Amino acid sequence: MERVLIVEDEIHARTGLTELIESWGYKTMGAADGVEGLEKAMAWNPAIVVTDLKMPRMDGMELLSRIADLPSHMAVVMMTAQGSIESAVEAMRRGAYDYVPKPVDPLRLRTILQNASEQHADSLSEREGRRRSQYESGMLGPLVGTSEKMRAVFSLIERIAPSNVSVLVTGESGTGKELVARALHEFSSRHNKPFVAVNCAAIPETLIESEIFGHEKGAFTGALERRAGCFELAEEGTLLLDEIGEMPAATQAKLLRVLEDRKLRRLGSKSETPVDVRVVAATNKDPEQAVAAGEMRGDLYYRLNVFNIQMPPLREHVEDIVPIAHKMIVDMNERHHCSVTGITDSLLKRLMSYSWPGNVRELRNTIERATIMAGTGMLDIEHLPPQFGEVGFAPVVIKTARPGEPSAEGSRSTEVERYLEDQNTVRVEVGTTVDEAERQLILKTLMSTHNNKTKAAEILGISSKTLQNKLKEYSNNSAVVD
Repeated sequence: MERVLIVEDEIHARTGLTELIESWGYKTMGAADGVEGLEKAMAWNPAIVVTDLKMPRMDGMELLSRIADLPSHMAVVMMTAQGSIESAVEAMRRGAYDYVPKPVDPLRLRTILQNASEQHADSLSEREGRRRSQYESGMLGPLVGTSEKMRAVFSLIERIAPSNVSVLVTGESGTGKELVARALHEFSSRHNKPFVAVNCAAIPETLIESEIFGHEKGAFTGALERRAGCFELAEEGTLLLDEIGEMPAATQAKLLRVLEDRKLRRLGSKSETPVDVRVVAATNKDPEQAVAAGEMRGDLYYRLNVFNIQMPPLREHVEDIVPIAHKMIVDMNERHHCSVTGITDSLLKRLMSYSWPGNVRELRNTIERATIMAGTGMLDIEHLPPQFGEVGFAPVVIKTARPGEPSAEGSRSTEVERYLEDQNTVRVEVGTTVDEAERQLILKTLMSTHNNKTKAAEILGISSKTLQNKLKEYSNNSAVVD
């Protein structure tokens, strides 16, 4: 049943249109002006918007322009007063699907809605065909890869995306866990609804319950008005709880209850609010070890872990570096108005021989910098960061053979050997500041643990939160951050 939003400031006209269009088998919703219409278009995601031209606060022309900027396609039908043919033509020029003069001719309006509905169905079919074509070429939504490991991830996403079950995505930092959550959302029946992502590690412990569950006015000092939490913002859509292992125990208990009862209670509220949200959780920790260490509730882990998608580190599927890098160049050209055409063989060899402790996120930062530096033409080694492959970066390696197996294809260069010999050493020259020495020590330790922050913090003798704060300080100078 197609959804039709009627935006009309005259209440009797709006009510009459709503009843008429519903009698034709459509599901309808009304809005009193352009501002309310835009809000409902974003939240309800109708296939068709029927809007008046002249309205208070926001007229039909502006609403048409704002709807055109939304990610989902909506056919806009403009209602114009008699004698306003110029306005109708202008609306069509700006992208309106069609127009109908007032007073509305029911037969003409019904024909327009039928045609718009058929076009919407065709666009959905085209979308599915385009998705299948992308999958065959090594893409699934925002994910890219042709390796066996990524194909396995793609296959699992396709199987479980249509369901509403909870999913736990695990893997090292920077491997693309949020992209998995977005792909699950994109290929589900909820794809036209909100996708909300919240990083549990980035929210202060005193505020996390308010951010996730919302609060009432006066619930605590500074709560000047009612505020919806992430669950309500993601209503009928998907909520990603990133770094779920960093969520305080008390909040984990409340989250478990929401997952089981599908109801939440805002802070300061005496009543419960039903919620319809698919929850995807992500963590860079080993969840079973986190449960054993008391960092994650066992019952919450088992509730979230209906399906587990394990994202491989980039060093385990280096063959995907080429397609990923080329996709990133396309994105960066558009973002930064560049015209880079590709990557030289020498740079590709360097990229594929690097261990990428920061995984795909680090590769993205590297490609973004190189694209901006080059501006046009081919990316080459000269466009890499000055420290690439030196102290502060992981050792440059080609796939390491296991004991008893043949060595990796190709021989390591003298430069690579030098870094392999130095991979467990931090060299601090005379004149180096204490802050810089500390930075080198932290980054080198992090690399030695393959970006396992919990283990690195234990080795360094500092708390995980202190390590997180240090990494944020280095974020402007290094790609090896969470």
